[in-house]
Amino acid sequence: MAVSAKLNEVAPGIAAALDGERRMEFYRELLAVAPEDAEGVLRRWWCEALLDTDPSGGRFTEAVLNGTLPTKSVAAAITRRQAAGLPVE
Repeated sequence: MAVSAKLNEVAPGIAAALDGERRMEFYRELLAVAPEDAEGVLRRWWCEALLDTDPSGGRFTEAVLNGTLPTKSVAAAITRRQAAGLPVE
């Protein structure tokens, strides 16, 4: 998909999921990068938008900040992906 098509398709959805100040921050960051770097901005803000709209997001953030979020090792993630027949590149 071309960069401009991706921007036209994805950016409005991300912006709609963000509150006013964060929406403006998203657009400022997106407009400040070269078109070939826009995908990185979209990926970052897609994750932010998902967290913002997740009803358990507050608990998730609190667990991260408190150091109580359960984590997995990279080796465990690779093993799980291999067992599921998924690529591990």
